[in-house]
Amino acid sequence: MSRRHYDLPPLTTLSAFEAAARHLSFKNAAEELSVTPGAVSHQIKALEHELNTPLFRRKHRGVELTDEGETLFDTLATSFSRISQNLQSIRDSQSADTVRIGSTSAVAALWLSPAVVRFWRAFPEINVNQIVQDRPFRPAPEMDLFIRYGRDRESRLDQTELYRDDLGPVANPEVAQALEGRSLAELAQQRLIHLDAEDNRWTTWSDWFLQQGYDGPIAQGVRVNNYSVAIQVAQDGGGLALGWQKLLQPVMNTGQLCAIGPHILPAPHKFYLVGRDDADLSPTARQLKDWLLNELAL
Repeated sequence: MSRRHYDLPPLTTLSAFEAAARHLSFKNAAEELSVTPGAVSHQIKALEHELNTPLFRRKHRGVELTDEGETLFDTLATSFSRISQNLQSIRDSQSADTVRIGSTSAVAALWLSPAVVRFWRAFPEINVNQIVQDRPFRPAPEMDLFIRYGRDRESRLDQTELYRDDLGPVANPEVAQALEGRSLAELAQQRLIHLDAEDNRWTTWSDWFLQQGYDGPIAQGVRVNNYSVAIQVAQDGGGLALGWQKLLQPVMNTGQLCAIGPHILPAPHKFYLVGRDDADLSPTARQLKDWLLNELAL
């Protein structure tokens, strides 16, 4: 008779391994689990000893999974995800009409929140809870969907394309009118509003000028750590913001901001709606997803 009913190693070792494999970092796994990196390393060594095989290759600048480690991680990630979904379903049994969706503060303010209000008018029986943060989102059991700029090639989640935006300088009407048609070199010396975001996938002024073929000096300008603040500074006449044209369309429609032509180009990456496969989403989450995709297609 087995010493354990399912003949599994201690769950603490499996949990530590799954977190370390997902992050490919003992340090990041330790932060997530609220333990020390040494404790994570100890748990993984205990698991490797029990299985009599190495699961990681320890390298100078990090770790990578062995073939056995990859196989175990795939199994655990799928199993833990299923368990998480089932537990969330139990928690939500009294609130089955709730959907949770995440985005950055700028996406929430400029597009998602108004879209959610329109969704509520069509489906008043469904509650949509928004989770707003400006650092990269990670899969979490309490979140059904989140919006991401750029495809995550490492993610096992479903990533549905939303749209590709266009990028160009924006300012209040007076500044925009004065700078319309100016050269890239002239624009580069204006007061630029630089965004210092936690998520380094967002296109910067330096990226944008290089994509336009300009590699000369760029003004230091001013720096903010929130895109909504950058847009407000631009509206107040404080400088030029790098404008996401579709995202900012509602603001530009009011005349508070204007694009400065002709230097507009497609963004390097697309926006994606990220979540579990449709078969694993709740009916209400699928309804919100389908509604958002349909609205963008109009």
